[in-house]
Amino acid sequence: MLTQVQAAPGAGLDAFFKATAVAVIGASDDVTKIGGRPIQLLRKYGWAGAIYPINPKGGTIQDLPAYASILDTPTAPELAIVAVPAQATLQAVRDCGSRGVRGVIVLSTGFAEAGPEGAALQAELVQAARHHGMRLLGPNCLGAVNVTDRLVGSFSIALEQSMPPAGQVGIVSQSGNIGSFTMRTMADRGLGVSRFIATGNEADVDVADGIAALAEDPATRIILCCMETCRHAGRLIEALDLARRHKKPVIVLKIGATDEGQAAAASHTGALTGSDAVFDAVFRRYGVLRVRSFEELLDVGHAATLLGAERLPTTDAVTLVAASGGFGIMMADAMVEAGMTLPQLADTTKARIREAVPTAGTNNPVDASAQMSARPDILLKMLTALQDDASGSTLVLLLALSLHNPRLRGVYLEALTKIRASHPDRLMVLISSGPADAVAEINALGIPVFPSIPAAATGLAGLVRLGQLAALPPAAAYGGPVDAVDPAVFRNEFHAKKALAAAGISVPREEIVGSADEAVRSARATGYPVVLKIASEDIAHKTEIGGVALDLRDDDAVREAHARIMANARQHAPEARLDGVLVAPMVRGGVELIAGVSRDPVFGPVVMVGLGGIYAEIFKDVAVQVAPVSEDEALRMIRGLKMFPLLDGARGQAKADVAAAARTVARLSEFACRHAADVAEIDMNPILVKREGEGVLVLDALMVPTASHPSAH
Repeated sequence: MLTQVQAAPGAGLDAFFKATAVAVIGASDDVTKIGGRPIQLLRKYGWAGAIYPINPKGGTIQDLPAYASILDTPTAPELAIVAVPAQATLQAVRDCGSRGVRGVIVLSTGFAEAGPEGAALQAELVQAARHHGMRLLGPNCLGAVNVTDRLVGSFSIALEQSMPPAGQVGIVSQSGNIGSFTMRTMADRGLGVSRFIATGNEADVDVADGIAALAEDPATRIILCCMETCRHAGRLIEALDLARRHKKPVIVLKIGATDEGQAAAASHTGALTGSDAVFDAVFRRYGVLRVRSFEELLDVGHAATLLGAERLPTTDAVTLVAASGGFGIMMADAMVEAGMTLPQLADTTKARIREAVPTAGTNNPVDASAQMSARPDILLKMLTALQDDASGSTLVLLLALSLHNPRLRGVYLEALTKIRASHPDRLMVLISSGPADAVAEINALGIPVFPSIPAAATGLAGLVRLGQLAALPPAAAYGGPVDAVDPAVFRNEFHAKKALAAAGISVPREEIVGSADEAVRSARATGYPVVLKIASEDIAHKTEIGGVALDLRDDDAVREAHARIMANARQHAPEARLDGVLVAPMVRGGVELIAGVSRDPVFGPVVMVGLGGIYAEIFKDVAVQVAPVSEDEALRMIRGLKMFPLLDGARGQAKADVAAAARTVARLSEFACRHAADVAEIDMNPILVKREGEGVLVLDALMVPTASHPSAH
């Protein structure tokens, strides 16, 4: 029996896919009702198990013996489908538990999506299910389908006319309609489906459960996921890591990317929605491909399924071929914008192309001219030369209208069939808009076909990311203690930097003083020139109130600056609590970064690094990742910034100490995890990155307490 806590992702889901007996509570003779449709579909598609219709009236339903209660069935079914009004579901779930049911699908609506009363009832359903060790799918969901075994726990109209062919695509979706539309469309493209699960309100079984179950399902080779939000970050991460370890590519259509879309997602699902950039970061970390449209989900999902994990590209190199120079240029533009590279062909390859097609242009993209399709042997000779090229790149062939011409269609199909036989391990992709039967023939050869140049560019870039899944290093994890932080860190930057220094982060030698005389003494001890800054827990942006004085070179300048800073603070922030003035060395040279931590409502502490200084908020050149991050991961974040050339010695400048910057970001992320209960935000700006080998200095820092911390009140 499962405990009262939530089960591990994927645990107990066999009840939804491998049951040998199914009860339908609320069963009906009317196949247009949700209590009638599952019975009809189970029988229509020849499911081999026992079906127990449950209806208080008993008798027969759809020519099957009906039972007044699930407690009366001849055997205890592993799976029960509940299709009764909301107020009757709680007793139904309790009866299922008493009968020994292992999984319950609640198709009924009227729960958390309907308001507070519905949410309270939903919570009771979960309590009852967990008390009896059952997994509960839904409520307000479209259920689950094992296509291979014809086990239907759904009323989806996508199954009304036909069952999808059995295959290797697993589908998990929070939205039932989007998920069932995906299942139907993949089937219409000739692809088989293994499992389908729609999680609805996710009272118990959630999208992480679906991903984890599919990751461990032998029949599933690729996972398509339609996601609105995430309720449990740790469970989602665990499921994605499981898919990574099982080498099951995951493609996610994550909707709710805009502020408006996120608000709609929260309203629809009753859950907090995390920052879209953080979702992207999590997906990158675990090798998940995020797509931005339903069309891209289908195109890339189709291609990945045809190729299988073993044939996915692992390099971004492409060789482009078209019968038109103009199309070749369009292909090159789209591919480069998508992050692909166009290697030069070997001289021997170019000679072989000219031997096959004397009029061809042999640079990449290859302008093969219409002559390439004159005869199958000519086309095959050119394709063979390209597939033998040492670059090992993916060959992308554009067919604008050729497949619509019966003669040319025959030429291409003959040549493509032979090249696949002679080069089975080399990847080729076509761009063509049809016709559908010709595309299906080419797909049957294991050659993906994209409908347009942009679709091919984004699709190939996505396939490369999926192909690099096996090379992903394990994600960093924090296994240390969660400690309280000294409340003084929230008072001013001096105490914040003192805590960071204890965590191994480099900060300047500084001192807080209470008078102009003390400021002069401290400046002399520090060594001119110096910087003066107001120290106050109530003044976060010191520059904006005139609370900073730079490059002070003598005692008189320090005295004057001290008086000015104190006067500005009293004028612009009269209620602020003042701790004094901070005296610090004036540090010059280097490149400015910003690094910080924020608290995502779903994923918790998130670390950020980017372009620093006073323009950080304007340019927003940042990379984010869920904490903690390793030094290697922090280095990849920094290298991914648009401003990275400034750190890498652009225009003859000295290279900056990027390794020290990465080490600083990694230590910051560990600090955030260690003090996650107390610290909500950390802002280190600027971080001065000095010459290679000389380290970094955090010149300013701010910490913000969590809402529950006493310092926040």
